[in-house]
Amino acid sequence: MNPKRVLVAYGSKHGATRGIADEIGRTLQADGFEAVVLPADAVSDVSGYDGVVLGGALYAGHWNGKARRCARRNAEQLRHRPVWLFSSGPVDSSAEQRDIPPVPGVARRMKKLGAREHMTFGGAVTAETPGRISRSLVRHGKGGDFRNPERIQDWAHHIGTELGTTR
Repeated sequence: MNPKRVLVAYGSKHGATRGIADEIGRTLQADGFEAVVLPADAVSDVSGYDGVVLGGALYAGHWNGKARRCARRNAEQLRHRPVWLFSSGPVDSSAEQRDIPPVPGVARRMKKLGAREHMTFGGAVTAETPGRISRSLVRHGKGGDFRNPERIQDWAHHIGTELGTTR
């Protein structure tokens, strides 16, 4: 029997969200799934996947445009398969301390797509992150990498468990 195929798509400006997507993909592969990780703007057809995980970075309370457009472009197909959404963004430990609900735009998207769940993970702004605002945050001690690999892996295992019982 062929393993279930899972698409992990992401909208990322500087790579932190891509890192979360990669971690989800590696974890699902280790759990026996065929996981494909792609940038959201490269996804034009999700019909070949048994499940989809779509994530986007948060900027000023809005999901990354590439993730939004991917969801809109593939909405009809996404409504007919299991979908999970994630956001990355808080550049602090708040995502570790409590569940952060999806921002309003993502909550609306969840409803439209029939998404099963949403998770918010910490983001990352480091000395390698390009941009004036990023440099300022790092210079003032407000940067850091707040992505927690164990939390990401736990969520990916949870998705795998749900997919394992879904037809």
